[in-house]
Amino acid sequence: MGYYYYDIYYIILVLPMVIFSLIASVKVKSTFNKYSCVRSIRGLTGAQAASEVLRFYGINDVKIEHVSGELTDHYDPKANVIRLSDKVYNSTSVASIGVACHEAGHAAQYAQGYVPVKLRSVIYPACSIGSKIGIPIAIIGLIFSFDFLITIGIAFFGLAVFFQIVTLPVEFNASRRAVKVIDEMGILQTEELKGTKKVLTAAALTYVASLAVSVANLLRLILLTNRRRR
Repeated sequence: MGYYYYDIYYIILVLPMVIFSLIASVKVKSTFNKYSCVRSIRGLTGAQAASEVLRFYGINDVKIEHVSGELTDHYDPKANVIRLSDKVYNSTSVASIGVACHEAGHAAQYAQGYVPVKLRSVIYPACSIGSKIGIPIAIIGLIFSFDFLITIGIAFFGLAVFFQIVTLPVEFNASRRAVKVIDEMGILQTEELKGTKKVLTAAALTYVASLAVSVANLLRLILLTNRRRR
């Protein structure tokens, strides 16, 4: 019963961040949809714009493929493939061009040995496990007063939080690379680029919100542990 009482930390710490995350998710979708209706004057598709970014960085071994779904765009470093979603691959909108060029920015990071993206790749396996089992293990430890489980759970989840911290500069840098090439290569005009920046900023906010939720959960676990040990 004590655990549930003390889990007021979820309400005062985690819940506000969850709401923030939901708002960020709605924001990125609404911003993308808004600028998906704005067609670029030059008329390049998302796939063509991504190809321009690759050419700018002298990358000629990365493929660009279509993938189904909405906002499922990503760069797969193992397959060396940029996969662009239904609303991005063949679209000439300023939103689609921004998303496509962002993913090409990730490809450029790998090609140039960008340190944060290399670090993220190395720590991903352990951090992925930590994000799935960290909180459940810690909560089991709290309920049954198993200190070793609490410590293990917090440590695992801490790895997941560290991964998200490393992810932020990776995402911001990919967007900066995208904007740089879009501007220098004249893929979009100045006014069009403003819309693209808004789309990329909204997307970046989702990563910030996700990190905020994780940090709040980590702090919650630590505070619950400290209160139990008093």
